[in-house]
Amino acid sequence: MTAPRPEAPVSSAPPAAPLPAQHAPPDDDFAELATLPVVPARHYGRWLAGALVVVLTAQFLHGLATNPGWDWPTFFDYLLAESILKAVWLTIQLTFYGTALGFTLGVLLAVMRLSRSPVLRAVAWTYVWAFRSIPLIVQLLFWFNLAYLYRELGLGIPFGPVFWTFETMHLVGPLTAAVIGLALHQAAYAAEIVRGGIIAVDSGQREAAAALGLPKARQLRRIVLPQAMRGILPNAANEIISLFKGTSIVSVMALGELFYQVQVIYGRNGRVVPLLMVATVWYIVLTTVLTVVQHAVERRFARGAEREQTPGAFRRVREVLQRRPWAGRLPRRGQAPPGAPGERETRAGGAR
Repeated sequence: MTAPRPEAPVSSAPPAAPLPAQHAPPDDDFAELATLPVVPARHYGRWLAGALVVVLTAQFLHGLATNPGWDWPTFFDYLLAESILKAVWLTIQLTFYGTALGFTLGVLLAVMRLSRSPVLRAVAWTYVWAFRSIPLIVQLLFWFNLAYLYRELGLGIPFGPVFWTFETMHLVGPLTAAVIGLALHQAAYAAEIVRGGIIAVDSGQREAAAALGLPKARQLRRIVLPQAMRGILPNAANEIISLFKGTSIVSVMALGELFYQVQVIYGRNGRVVPLLMVATVWYIVLTTVLTVVQHAVERRFARGAEREQTPGAFRRVREVLQRRPWAGRLPRRGQAPPGAPGERETRAGGAR
């Protein structure tokens, strides 16, 4: 005998009401909606502000081209002059030496500030406090006049006999004094930048590195600093650019960097404005190069932290061009042109 089939449970909920026919649009309505044009919103205030900026910019450029006070022939005569190029090269050297020595000492000072030794912390804090308090021009003049305080320097046992001495009159020249002053001044600011980047790294990273048995130096070099670089780089780049422009202060020691050389030239011919424009253009060019390098380095250190990296300049320009009205009529790579059979079928399938 066959067992009787159990009856299906009867639900106490009322049956769902069928959707009224008037709420289900026919397929023709979907096709009609798909063909409606999409009109963007009008931003009249934005258009007015943009037009005002364009007019002011055009007026400024017109003044640059027609005002004889700018003296563009003199500007182009001295822009690539040999004396100017030598001064630019000296400015680049001062920036490089000041940055390399300053950040090397700054990393050491940052590690000392984070040390458990109260002596190292006190020495590092005092250094940062002192060199951030004293103006840069005072530091430069101090190192330039070092021979006035110490006529001789020697090597030997502290508070004991001296084995070797040498005079300081010809030891510290203008270039050496400039490099020492810029590097020591930069180290005080670099120390705080590096320390801020290090303490921004999660403490769990250091604990995990210590649990793996890594030495302190290797933890800092392989675990902490690579992660801290993302926070260090923007501020460090600002300091390097400030140092690059701040090298003009070494003109007080008659060192032939860019600004000093420009002063010498317009002191002879009286063409102040075009010579200042020469210095301005060179500062803008070199600062732009440093900015491009900063962007490339930041993208490199952001590879492991971002799923999608910030697009570069060329990619942004391409995306802007693709968003223009004419870009909608141009097919992208691997895409059928508008009106092709494949696209018409896709649109029809989407409409259905």
